[in-house]
Amino acid sequence: MLKISNTISIPEREIELDAIRAQGSGGQNVNKVSSAIHLRFDIQASSLPTVYKERLLALQDQRINKDGVIVIKAQQFRTQEQNREDAFTRLAEIIRQVTIVPKKRRPTRPSKRAKARRMDSKNKRGKIKALRGKVVD
Repeated sequence: MLKISNTISIPEREIELDAIRAQGSGGQNVNKVSSAIHLRFDIQASSLPTVYKERLLALQDQRINKDGVIVIKAQQFRTQEQNREDAFTRLAEIIRQVTIVPKKRRPTRPSKRAKARRMDSKNKRGKIKALRGKVVD
């Protein structure tokens, strides 16, 4: 069970894990051991609430493919267990990201006093610049 928050958790049967060989340096070991983890999580087939599913599918994230599957490749660590934990943490972070409801923006206007102050400063600056003209003898 992957716990996202106090109210949301995902059963591990909904998460598909594959061990693959990691890329990059690692000496002779990298060619023999499958230490990287390929995590796949199907958003549509999951037990997440519908609101979160819609928000996840609307996310502009390169890890979510057009079929609505989150694909995470974890290969940062040398052991499979650490990479597995890393993949779970990254999945939980993506889902936590959509649980936060953004505040609605309220359009505001500057006050009359703020407008007056701005105009005063502009006029003052204009007068200073006007005094920079050529000196007449």
